[in-house]
Amino acid sequence: MLESAEIGHRIDKATFAAEEPALREALLEAQYELKAQGRFPVIILINGVEGAGKGETVKLLNEWMDPRLIQVSTFDQQTDEELARPPAWRYWRQLPPKGRIGIFFGNWYSQMLQGRVHGHFKDAVLDQAISGALGLEQMLCDEGALIFKFWFHLSKQQMKARLDSLKDDPLHSWRISPLDWQQSKTYDKFVRHGERVLRRTSREHAPWHVIEGVDEYYRSLTVGRILLEGLQAALKAPTDQRTNPHAASMGASLDNRGLLDSLDMTQQLAKDEYQEQLATEQARFSGLMRDKRMRRHALVAVFEGNDAAGKGGAIRRVTGALDPRQYRIIPVAAPTEEERAQPYLWRFWRHIPGKGNFTIFDRSWYGRVLVERVEGFCSTTDWLRAYGEINDFEEQLTNAGVVLVKFWLAIDADTQLKRFKEREQIPFKRFKITEEDWRNRDKWPQYRDAVEDMVNRTSSEIAPWTLVEANDKRFARVKVLRTINEALEAAFARD
Repeated sequence: MLESAEIGHRIDKATFAAEEPALREALLEAQYELKAQGRFPVIILINGVEGAGKGETVKLLNEWMDPRLIQVSTFDQQTDEELARPPAWRYWRQLPPKGRIGIFFGNWYSQMLQGRVHGHFKDAVLDQAISGALGLEQMLCDEGALIFKFWFHLSKQQMKARLDSLKDDPLHSWRISPLDWQQSKTYDKFVRHGERVLRRTSREHAPWHVIEGVDEYYRSLTVGRILLEGLQAALKAPTDQRTNPHAASMGASLDNRGLLDSLDMTQQLAKDEYQEQLATEQARFSGLMRDKRMRRHALVAVFEGNDAAGKGGAIRRVTGALDPRQYRIIPVAAPTEEERAQPYLWRFWRHIPGKGNFTIFDRSWYGRVLVERVEGFCSTTDWLRAYGEINDFEEQLTNAGVVLVKFWLAIDADTQLKRFKEREQIPFKRFKITEEDWRNRDKWPQYRDAVEDMVNRTSSEIAPWTLVEANDKRFARVKVLRTINEALEAAFARD
């Protein structure tokens, strides 16, 4: 794959000087059109051999274009904050919003290559990392991102010649970094594993562009033209209006029975029994959160449920066992302008806790397959593919030591109606009932189908759903606490 980048491509200075002004003007015009349309972000991944002109090329792009609309991120050694979270967290938090350009040095490909070259893991782990990168890029492209992947290349002889020419030059020797010397010794390994990565991750939606880096004029014009052509094509392309033939198959089973029908909604606890069990489970939870084994884990609790199912009350009983400094509650409502400019999972990635910490999501990423599906806020294609994206997301969390518990608090229609009317009559509860709640009630069957699909498609061994019979609030609160305690104890036992 790299042979064509070792043949000595060159462009003379006069040709470069003649072509640069028009290219520069066109790139700047495309960049401003990107900002004006605000339809998609541009992500540029910079990889390849050290000394092949990666930094010089990005510096030139910032001169040619408006640097205020370009965000350059470098991912070197992981910080303590990053090490305490799933590996992808550090990339998600740096994603550019729609209408902007993000340039990533030391991205996910750099991390996997360096780890393999230095023997930190074998090919099987590298293949896992490759699969993760493919999944991330597919999701970003499905969300509208335009991804450019550049591999800057030098032959072994070209790299050696560059180092030799610079090492004795007092004016330019500073340009040789320790990484340059290190890679000169591991060049063969780096290129061999690099070819494996390029071969397996070049896809039609995010192909690799291999750039020979020996001649600055050639590489600069080549990169500039690729960016310009890709930007212009994307800006002219109409908004995708795909349909999915499988959508019609979603919904209730042939006998109209689902998981929600299997719940025993009559379960309840007497007041005395409730207070005793609640105190026991809260004390158990408090002790588990202080256990030293918690330092290896983070805890994430997701609360979903019917309107008026008692999510707030259940959350208060969970947090009542802890010091307020031990947890964060993330209430999820309609996305903000900032959040709409990013892939939908971005606003949840940014709140993933570090090890030893606890985060509660009051509503969550499942809004994509519930509210957005039922209310038509996203296309059928979007919510259908979201099941797989959510499963991948949750697998990344659990692989990183996050204990993930997911609750659907279920009530029947009669109980909901009773609670709605009570809220309208009680002054300090009136804020809990809105016109939107009544509108959602009119779509009870559609939401029920969406919940059935959600549980069937995203309840896995690593991240199961817990369906909570919530007609009786006391029973629901104890079941929630007990489930969290059992999940933490199971995680500690696996340690």
